[in-house]
Amino acid sequence: MNRTRQMRRHAQKMHRNGLQPMVIIDRDDQSPDIAAVLVARALWRYRSELAPIYVVALLALGGAILHRTHPDWWLWLAGVATVAASVLAMFGDRVGLALRIERLYAASIAMGAGGWVAAATAVGVTCRPLPLLLAGGGFVLAVPWWVHRRRRAKVRVDRQIAAWPEIAQTVGLAGSRAQSAVVDVWGWRARFALARGQTIQDVIGKVPAIESALGTYRGAVRVSPTRDDKANRFELRVLDTDPHADAIPWPGPSVSSITEPIDLGPFEDATGARVLLLRRHGLIGGVAGSGKSGGINVLMGNLSACRDVVVWAIDLKRGMELQPWASCIDRLATTPEQARAMLSDAVTILEARAEWLAGGGLRVWEPTPQRPALVIIVDEYAELADDAPDAADDTDSIARRGRAVAVTLIAATQRPTQKAMGKGAVRSQMDVRVSFRVRERKDVDLILGQGMLSAGWHAHTLNAPGKFLLSAPEHDTPRRGRAYLLTDDTVAQTAERHAPVRPALDKIFRRALNEARMTPVSVPAVAETPTLDDTAETALREALDGAPDEGLPIAHLLLITQMSRPTLYRRLSELVKTGRAVQVTRGRYKASEHAP
Repeated sequence: MNRTRQMRRHAQKMHRNGLQPMVIIDRDDQSPDIAAVLVARALWRYRSELAPIYVVALLALGGAILHRTHPDWWLWLAGVATVAASVLAMFGDRVGLALRIERLYAASIAMGAGGWVAAATAVGVTCRPLPLLLAGGGFVLAVPWWVHRRRRAKVRVDRQIAAWPEIAQTVGLAGSRAQSAVVDVWGWRARFALARGQTIQDVIGKVPAIESALGTYRGAVRVSPTRDDKANRFELRVLDTDPHADAIPWPGPSVSSITEPIDLGPFEDATGARVLLLRRHGLIGGVAGSGKSGGINVLMGNLSACRDVVVWAIDLKRGMELQPWASCIDRLATTPEQARAMLSDAVTILEARAEWLAGGGLRVWEPTPQRPALVIIVDEYAELADDAPDAADDTDSIARRGRAVAVTLIAATQRPTQKAMGKGAVRSQMDVRVSFRVRERKDVDLILGQGMLSAGWHAHTLNAPGKFLLSAPEHDTPRRGRAYLLTDDTVAQTAERHAPVRPALDKIFRRALNEARMTPVSVPAVAETPTLDDTAETALREALDGAPDEGLPIAHLLLITQMSRPTLYRRLSELVKTGRAVQVTRGRYKASEHAP
């Protein structure tokens, strides 16, 4: 007896010191009690796997008791079973049964169990064939339970959570404890409380060790602050499968106005990475092949659907990336000279808008289809800094003063170094940061901001094109997303569909540009004097009337009419609808032979 007590005290001391306690079994002392304890522990440990057996036993016991005490209750029991099965089938999603097959399974169990108990209550448990039905039906309904992925995942998670004290001791987070755990589609997440003196920064530094202790694959563990932002709490997310392993097709525009947040792609919890670009400048970074072009395509696909924004773009790779969107871009610069002129005009518009707002006692420009916002997209911003260094002052001015007047700058580059971004305030004004994969750890801070790497924004661990981290005022914790994929056919179809509804420059735009170019705004002195719009309309009709059978391409019509691209597409669409013009092939038009 004394020896056994000493061994138990030694085992308890080892447990208090964080070591694995030994199981003490004395065959000469209280062996029946120890065996009962071990059996009880096994029954509790494997309660999930043994749940169907427990249910069958409870049904048999309940049927026997009810037959002896209240045999006339069988009709009420059958009615309750029917109602319960109907409720589970129709409203089971409210209790966590998200899938239809799960609701039908729960309804089948409720109906089968209730019907059997009702029959056993009426005629007795031993009346044939009730015992056979209980055993056979129990086994048949138990098979889906045993093979269900979510149940098995929950059992595995419960056991990992139960082993967390040992894991925490191993990885250097002794004293931390699990508070709750939830299994989802792709893995599980749990909320933990830290010991005194521990912070989330300590947990972030232990992520590789946690992955090893949990037996996951590399990159499967995510650590983030809890929603209440308490310093001694953190949320651990563990992925069983990578939800972003495959490309995700673009579902179509997520917005119809620049005032709405744009969905760039889904996060790992299937929620959208939505970000507002109105009155915010953006920076997109990542190495070559990381998915920046795909991110710009997603951005263009959404902006092209907005009728209250004019898009200007700079692509110094001779338009290789943005040329497919040319029909939706009001102005596309493909040379350093064109880029300089465009940015200079943007500053002119910015100043004109500021003057107009000040004259009306207003503080911000509210975009409408008649007075659209202006978004300037610069692909490979570093090329602009090298080829057109004198444009740095204009980009700096847009970055500092464009917010109130709804002039937005979106810059994409591989490494936004101080040299690449210029010496002004451009990078510091970028409130929205999207980082695709980077090669070096220090590039994380270059794109997302100083200190982001140490805070857990590990863009260097992104392992597939299109995966990104999004930093914005509404996204202040590191969450991985994957940009939607737009194929070349999708880009062409989207551009063609949205081109006719693109807005044109408003009067303030045109007046400011005309004054800057020392050409007066055309204001008719008398009613008979043709306006610029009338002249362009006449030129368009004459060009269509004289077009050959194969039609005139858009490029020729733009040169002849001097219209902006969105205006030309809108007028052509109107002429086609009224029967005055026909589209011969894609991008070619001529006058209709039966024009009214």
